[in-house]
Amino acid sequence: MTQRLITSGLLALAAVPAYAQEHAAEGAGLSPFAGNVGNAIWTLAIFLLVVVVLGKFAWGPILALLQQREEFIHRSLADAKRDREEAETRLKEYAAKIQGARNEAAALVEEARRDAERVREDLRQRARTEADTMIQNAERQIGLQTQRAIQDIRREAVDLSVAIASKIIQRNLTKEDNQRLIDDALKQVETRGH
Repeated sequence: MTQRLITSGLLALAAVPAYAQEHAAEGAGLSPFAGNVGNAIWTLAIFLLVVVVLGKFAWGPILALLQQREEFIHRSLADAKRDREEAETRLKEYAAKIQGARNEAAALVEEARRDAERVREDLRQRARTEADTMIQNAERQIGLQTQRAIQDIRREAVDLSVAIASKIIQRNLTKEDNQRLIDDALKQVETRGH
């Protein structure tokens, strides 16, 4: 409401010099260089009044709005800068976390590889131990079988010796008889061996 009154007053004051000039122009010729001092004073007064009124009611709010806009832009730029820095910080944190996860995954893979190698080596060692045990058991069995065979051969040899001796004792042998007995004994050993 106050602005309407001020605007109306300014328009009325602006019309006064025009009205005065209109009446003055009736008496003198129209010339752009012709003027009177009263007109100049009124024009200057109106100009100063318009400047003061505009400065108080129009420029102040316009300047305040421009200043608010400037402050808003500065705040927005500061917020954007802060947000960008936070985003960069988060990006660095995420990159560090990703690198940490990669390192951890590599460590897990390396540990799994070492565990697999350890298990493989344990299995090899067990297989060697079992093979050595089997070989030792086989050698023991072979040794036992060899001892039994040797004992069987000794028994057979003793039996043959006893048989030969009993035959020799029963008759008096000549050199040819003796040779024949030895050949017979050897044949008996060969036939029992097969």
